[in-house]
Amino acid sequence: MERGTTLFLKVAVIVIGIPVLALCIFLVPEIANFAAELYPEHTYLKYLVFIDLYAAAIPFYIALYQAFKLLGYIDKNKAFSDLSVQVLKNIKNCALTISGLYVLGMPLFYLLAEKDDAPGIILIGMVMVFASLVIAVFAAVLQRLLKEAIAIKSENDLTV
Repeated sequence: MERGTTLFLKVAVIVIGIPVLALCIFLVPEIANFAAELYPEHTYLKYLVFIDLYAAAIPFYIALYQAFKLLGYIDKNKAFSDLSVQVLKNIKNCALTISGLYVLGMPLFYLLAEKDDAPGIILIGMVMVFASLVIAVFAAVLQRLLKEAIAIKSENDLTV
């Protein structure tokens, strides 16, 4: 693969991370304050929103870092190595963690949506769960294919 292509993908990984960081800085506190306003008698909901959304951001950035590492391996012609398999496994685990955290936060999102009469909040939460599950399945399929390709490659290297 050409170095320009991986450079473009590395820039894309960085560009994906910047808006999420902006959302974490500006939007998450607003959502948490909104939850506290909707349920003034349950101010602890504010902290649950913080915990859920920031906890989901941590594996997101770990997965972005792993994707950056994978692109580095591709640049170094180490794409068909156990290192790449491990990176894909880490990405899969991060995606599953994100999905699990959003599933755990769905009752909280339901409370917000019911009180504010905004069912779109639940839909957004479900989209986040579904998107991260799709990424996890895709990473698992790539991981399995890469393992098989490495096995075939090592078998061919031994026969020659």
